[in-house]
Amino acid sequence: MTTPHTFTFRPLDPLKDAELLHGWVTHPKAAFWMMQDAKLEDVERAYMDIAADEHHHALLGLDAYGVPVFLMEKYDPAHRELVGLYEPLPGDIGMHFLTPATDRPVHGFTRAVITAVLAHLFEDPAVERVVVEPDVSNTAVHALNEAVGFVPEREIQKPEKRALLSFCTREQFTKAVSA
Repeated sequence: MTTPHTFTFRPLDPLKDAELLHGWVTHPKAAFWMMQDAKLEDVERAYMDIAADEHHHALLGLDAYGVPVFLMEKYDPAHRELVGLYEPLPGDIGMHFLTPATDRPVHGFTRAVITAVLAHLFEDPAVERVVVEPDVSNTAVHALNEAVGFVPEREIQKPEKRALLSFCTREQFTKAVSA
């Protein structure tokens, strides 16, 4: 899939980026991020915890001008998020992404973001499969996930939500984005 969107990634700086993130995660359109009532300090603390965690990483996606335009998290599902909820395989990596709300939506932007996120994850030769666990009621993200090759496996109950456990192998991603 060719896209007019070109993105790069940089590690999130919990203190420098907290104000930007706070606006993103507390917006009503980010309800599935479950931080609606977070204060700036809560966002700083949450991302400082991630920065200190060897099994969880937060990155900002930057546009061609170096401006942050989305958030991506990757985690080791054998140690975070999905422990005890499925049997992780070698090469599994978990992922979350958030595109901020905007008054001027760009057609195809979110699909370009998820495509870039998966391409970035699969740049690591150790990654064989990406796992996601979005809220079962988040139908918009289910459609995006399917468009880039994710296949739902089953619903699972996490402490904070009922989630749809889905997987995307490198081959499924390549096939979906080259169709």
